[in-house]
Amino acid sequence: MRIAGLLLAGGRSSRMAPRNKLLETVGGEPMVRRVAATAIVNGVQPVIVVTGHQAAAVTAALRGLAITIVANSDYANGLSTSLRAGLRTLPAGIDGALVMLGDMPEVETSVLTALLAAFTGANAICVPVRHGRRGNPVLWGRAYFAEMLQLTGDSGAKPLMARHETHLIEVEVATDSIFEDVDALEDLARLKRFGATN
Repeated sequence: MRIAGLLLAGGRSSRMAPRNKLLETVGGEPMVRRVAATAIVNGVQPVIVVTGHQAAAVTAALRGLAITIVANSDYANGLSTSLRAGLRTLPAGIDGALVMLGDMPEVETSVLTALLAAFTGANAICVPVRHGRRGNPVLWGRAYFAEMLQLTGDSGAKPLMARHETHLIEVEVATDSIFEDVDALEDLARLKRFGATN
């Protein structure tokens, strides 16, 4: 089965302004590059990165990686616009899309491997779970792409999970990295203090 990666990297980093959190260094490289590289290592193909805020700088941080970059001019209207822009770029024949967030640099390759292994086809929604709590990234089968294209506002596809609960595949993982995003300077300081691992 063909699984694409959709890395959403268009946000305004409003809680860290004027700094763009996706360009902050984590583990020796820009945060957004670290996330993209994790997808590539796991064999997800193609990896589509949706940019928006400071698109040129984010694109520069990704230079040399085997990815496709899509500029979302509508990024100011929320996360859903980047998700839609990425979905519209998917090539024909894709069975599922692994939706990743650019501000989650600690997500481990083992998480992606587990999600890919659990995927059963177009109707599956694979979500990582730790101690009963769901996290990110999420692997969506193509059966949901049409509904995802109808989403609006500053939220992702999480509302669709409740609608399709019977098709959810919860994948137990042994890491809290599925919850740990970087929103504020204190989150970034924690990463730098303890060192990000992958």
